[in-house]
Amino acid sequence: MAFDKATPDVELSGSVESVVYRNAANDYTVIELATEDGRLVTAVGALPYVGEGETVRLFGTWTHHSEYGEQFSVTAFEKELPSTAADILRYLSGRNVKGIGPVTALKIVNRYGDDTFDVIENHPDWLADIPGISAKKALEINESFREQTGIRSLMMFCKSHVGSSSVTRIWRRFGPGAVGILQKNPYLLCSEIDRISFERADAIAESLGFPKDHPLRLAAGIDYVLRYNAKMNGHACLPREHLLDGAAVTLSVPRASLEALLPSLVSDGRLASYGDLIFTSENGSDEAYVAEKLSLLDRGAPTVSVPDVDRMLERLESEGGITYCREQREAIYEAFCRGVLIVTGGPGTGKTTVVRALMRMFRILGFSVALAAPTGRAAKRMSEATSEEARTIHRMLEMERVGEGRPIFKRNESQPLEEKVVIVDEASMIDLPLMAALLRALGRTSRLILIGDASQLPSVGCGNVLGDLISSGAFATVSLSEIFRQEKGSHIITNAHRINHGEPPLLFRDSKDFFFLAREREEEIPETVLDLIRDRLPRTYGDGIRDGIQVITPSHRGRSGTESLNLLLSEAMNPRTKRKKQIKFRDTVFCEGDKVMQLRNNYDLEWEKGGVSGVGVFNGDIGQVLRIDPASEELTVDFDGRLVVYHTAELEELEHAYAITVHKSQGSEYPVVIVPLYACGPMLQSRNLLYTAVTRARQMVILVGRRDVLSAMLANDRQVRRFTCLADRLRAK
Repeated sequence: MAFDKATPDVELSGSVESVVYRNAANDYTVIELATEDGRLVTAVGALPYVGEGETVRLFGTWTHHSEYGEQFSVTAFEKELPSTAADILRYLSGRNVKGIGPVTALKIVNRYGDDTFDVIENHPDWLADIPGISAKKALEINESFREQTGIRSLMMFCKSHVGSSSVTRIWRRFGPGAVGILQKNPYLLCSEIDRISFERADAIAESLGFPKDHPLRLAAGIDYVLRYNAKMNGHACLPREHLLDGAAVTLSVPRASLEALLPSLVSDGRLASYGDLIFTSENGSDEAYVAEKLSLLDRGAPTVSVPDVDRMLERLESEGGITYCREQREAIYEAFCRGVLIVTGGPGTGKTTVVRALMRMFRILGFSVALAAPTGRAAKRMSEATSEEARTIHRMLEMERVGEGRPIFKRNESQPLEEKVVIVDEASMIDLPLMAALLRALGRTSRLILIGDASQLPSVGCGNVLGDLISSGAFATVSLSEIFRQEKGSHIITNAHRINHGEPPLLFRDSKDFFFLAREREEEIPETVLDLIRDRLPRTYGDGIRDGIQVITPSHRGRSGTESLNLLLSEAMNPRTKRKKQIKFRDTVFCEGDKVMQLRNNYDLEWEKGGVSGVGVFNGDIGQVLRIDPASEELTVDFDGRLVVYHTAELEELEHAYAITVHKSQGSEYPVVIVPLYACGPMLQSRNLLYTAVTRARQMVILVGRRDVLSAMLANDRQVRRFTCLADRLRAK
């Protein structure tokens, strides 16, 4: 066949001459393919169970590798098992079937010839007639072969709709009966397999003849609308009318048909409800559990007498030469009187001082204490501030799940945490599923102390947990307002509090840490950001300052959004040289030394840190590309000491992080923060978004952009509503 390198979705057929490389973790494979017209082609991609001697049909595009030249990048494939004795021998000799090597392959083919595959699949007991093959081994060979034939059928079933890497995950989820299961309900693909959209499952259903008003389609469409709004808009639930209207538009069906189906979906547990609000079953269960468990904890924790607290406070003040203010003392007293405490406050208001005091006092009384935070960077900051070990919530709960869906934690109701007091920082970042998981790991007499800043943005995930707990009035909540941590001549903390109150920041010519560079023309904003990073800041503070700069911008889109700025800044902050290896994925070129960010929770990615291994890299984690191996097309990222290896198929989860959105910056601090202020969506021009960006800086803040945008953000104190019922559930307790 002719090789049209300009045509996408090229089809290529031939015989697999050799398997050059295979990554067992993600099935990324490099093969040499002898094509029908006699050429030898290198093909790369997710090719599970493809072995030497097989005839395959590949679908994909031609690419050019910087070191290895022309390659065929596979997006999907079909395969046929060899049919002649000679080809079968070659295939089995390549160890493509577990339990069969070259010697055993020769014995089997000599005995059964062209019928070998039929014997292996349908008469495995016959294999035991061959010397060296026991009955047990014969069954193992049969299972391995049936797995391969099953996944081949699954490939054919999913072709043109789902990529080969997803087919592997489908197989692992549903096993040998996958095709039969999906023929009955193809919508299981979008509800139970990560990263397969409703649209793709719907396309498969249409090819199978499912009508638009099929109950399975309607149920899946309703579920999809709920999950989409949870992921994109943070809603834990939706009002019944909103849900029905949205699903009717999405599915192009009459609203009445959805309205008739909805009660049965709730009654059989596929959905949940609270009043007129509808949840996915998981979110409904989580929210009900969070309300119930928090109420139980608040009542169940043992109290400590006020005189004992007074004596300990006097001791701490005497030994440390410190005097706790009224609000701090109130927070400390409440911690010993209640099982649940919320402490909020802006930067510099003494939250860490309260945490240190509580840790010492609880330990004096013999209570064990655990410190945790939602992200690795937030946990690291907590450790540095308290001089005690702080862990991510996922690590504290001992996440162990690998596979599709939600993570599984070792620490739960049957194996709770040993610590009797758990203090969590950056609590505004905790979403509903994570809060439910945390509470399942707390014993009935444990204490939970949540530390956070109620003025920051809510969690990236669904729910508004911290905000709902505060607004419910169900728990002791202490707001710290007096500013303690303020270096002489510093304006960051002062201006952060002014922004939070809707007041313009104070700008002084002699300021050393807070600047506003007015740029009224939008095209000037990215140019100024680049100039600051490339020239102005290094000229004044030295080249080393570049490593501490983080650009934090409201949006992905626009001239000053992350997409444009990362293209602009990657060269300035990590100049490309011949020594630095590179790898291209779609339109993005990753280079050794690049700052990158993980875009979604991936509970399967393995990491290694100082000889300790684990799993899980999370949405918003920022690291640096340590090395690139062009031979295996692997990229190693260092996430604060955790080394994670990505293969080509996984690079869709990474993007450059020289510029990140404000939402992604939550829980982190950076020496220098540059914030572009430009015209973007009205919801992103808000006071709490600007406040969150400014409070990410430790040493310097530089605002670059339009005065009218700054004024609009200060004036916009409207919080985007998230549909939840948690506050109502708590008030009803």
